[in-house]
Amino acid sequence: MADDRVALAHLPTPLEPMDRLAAEIGLPPGTLWVKRDDCTGLAGGGNKVRKLEYLCAEAIAGGCDTLVTGGGRQSNHVRITAAAANRLGLACTVVLAGGRPSHPTGNVVLDYLLGADIVWAEDDGYYATEAAIEAARDRLRVEGRRPYAMPIGGASVTGALGYVRAADELAAQLPDVAVVVTADGSGGTHAGLVAGLGDHRRVLGVDVGTRPDLGERVPEKATEVAERAGRPSPTGDLRLDRDRFGAGYGAPTDACREALDLAARCEGLVLDPVYTGKAMAGLLAAVRDGRITPGEQVVFLHTGGLPALFAHAYAAWIAAGVGRVDQRQGG
Repeated sequence: MADDRVALAHLPTPLEPMDRLAAEIGLPPGTLWVKRDDCTGLAGGGNKVRKLEYLCAEAIAGGCDTLVTGGGRQSNHVRITAAAANRLGLACTVVLAGGRPSHPTGNVVLDYLLGADIVWAEDDGYYATEAAIEAARDRLRVEGRRPYAMPIGGASVTGALGYVRAADELAAQLPDVAVVVTADGSGGTHAGLVAGLGDHRRVLGVDVGTRPDLGERVPEKATEVAERAGRPSPTGDLRLDRDRFGAGYGAPTDACREALDLAARCEGLVLDPVYTGKAMAGLLAAVRDGRITPGEQVVFLHTGGLPALFAHAYAAWIAAGVGRVDQRQGG
């Protein structure tokens, strides 16, 4: 595929074995791996850096001067977009849903530090946030700016190209990978991996409760991304676990807490309660119910998200052990 990107990420990211965790959950040694996309480098790293390499290249090619995007209050994509804008000398306007916090914590602290122009939106629905991003773009145009708008999570065809490239990178590191497990927020990472690996059966997405129509959008996007990348249309059926997000996006669950504890105490691997913790809970469930079988080469995609652990509500939840916190993401 054409590699129209600006270099922002530290690549390739490491692929590391998780043999102690494998033993804990009944998998043979040498069959469970973690792809460390939390190590992409920019402003704390995470999967969004790969997407922004392509999105920012498109913005610059189009003569844009301002990146515009949005997400939930603890959005990793917003944080990294603000950092990418600074790296490239662009302005950045972001929409954060759920209202202004009384005391900023986690990603919000970094959004302030990075100097993004923040638009606070009370409605935290997925498509309400998308509409607010479009409204911010339109306002900037009226003001004489040249904005480049990105959807939540950078989940456009252009953004997903970053995960076609990641799939190629992973296949070079582990040619017999059977399944990649990833958190599914807006669906772009899942779609890009499917387009790159060529088969829906090789990617298990774990819905974290961001997007209500994820089951329809991922296959649609995977086909579009494969076409853009010059790859065959993906085969197989979508694999999507929609049973791990609990009361909704950002709401902690006991299964997520178990996953955080196992990863930390078996491997020294720190996950977050919004995305990767729930993705790991999905991996554990798939092993326990036989959807992942012993002997398969399984890769857990660590998409980052560490700053959310320091949101007030999550920090209290971790300190207290398994328990209840406010169902909305912390400030």
